[in-house]
Amino acid sequence: MPAQADITIPLDVPGEARETYLNGYRTMTHGTGRLMLFAGDQKVEHLNEDFSGEGISPDDADPEHLFRIADQARIGVFATQLGLIARYGSDYPDVPYLVKLNSKTNLVETAQRDPLSSELHHVRQAVDLRDRAGLKILGVGYTVYLGSDYEAVMLYQAAQIVHRAHQHGLLSVLWMYPRGRAVKDEKDPHLIAGAAGVAATLGADFAKVNPPKKGGSADASLLREATLAAGRTKVVCAGGATMDAAGFLQQLYDQIHSGGTAGNATGRNVHQRDLDEAVRLCNAISAITLDDAGVDEALKIYQGA
Repeated sequence: MPAQADITIPLDVPGEARETYLNGYRTMTHGTGRLMLFAGDQKVEHLNEDFSGEGISPDDADPEHLFRIADQARIGVFATQLGLIARYGSDYPDVPYLVKLNSKTNLVETAQRDPLSSELHHVRQAVDLRDRAGLKILGVGYTVYLGSDYEAVMLYQAAQIVHRAHQHGLLSVLWMYPRGRAVKDEKDPHLIAGAAGVAATLGADFAKVNPPKKGGSADASLLREATLAAGRTKVVCAGGATMDAAGFLQQLYDQIHSGGTAGNATGRNVHQRDLDEAVRLCNAISAITLDDAGVDEALKIYQGA
């Protein structure tokens, strides 16, 4: 198991919010400094493509499936939009939440217009829900599309969000995706490292990036440049499309131990499965992320052994 993490509290967290920030960090990372983020923000990002269709469990058609998984599985934090948390949070008060503050659909393709994902909600609204409902809202998230014609708008909003989140003791996770007509290769390791470095300059606690590829091939060691560029901002990898559990768990293990990442942000690979299997896979992912379990040990957890 990883040693208990030494947590450096950013200087923009005021004195009265330091304990809240510290407790949130410890809860989200189970004290390890590593993050298992269960991503449930795709109902806007991908509309219903991720929730209904061939190979997707019928359980996934109901938005509550996401909350059932987050409630029953061992996760670090469940990331989704504020509206869903407001609708379902009263039935799932023990789930640790991260509010995704911006989202956009995939209907307008990059070839038509460079991506812009502006704020849907503000940090203050997440704080209000936390304080009024007593929910465990521990952080906020925001996507930046570097290289877009509109990157200046998103960079400004991201910087303000990180600062305001810290003012209230919340953690911040920035989804850092190079995307737009100026971007020739979204998976270029050097570019992804640059994006991780930008997240650090914005003061983010975690940067979520896509796994890099070189020559069309993925290699976890390519993440080393990004984890170094991010400095004290920790890097987690997006999970991507659903794949077989053994291959996925091996990928996560390599990202941590060869790439130096501090965990993962997994959505479709979890919630497209039925509830029982999704919970077992979450627990297997958390074993690798939080307990330093090997792939074989994690596979036994997934298989219900």
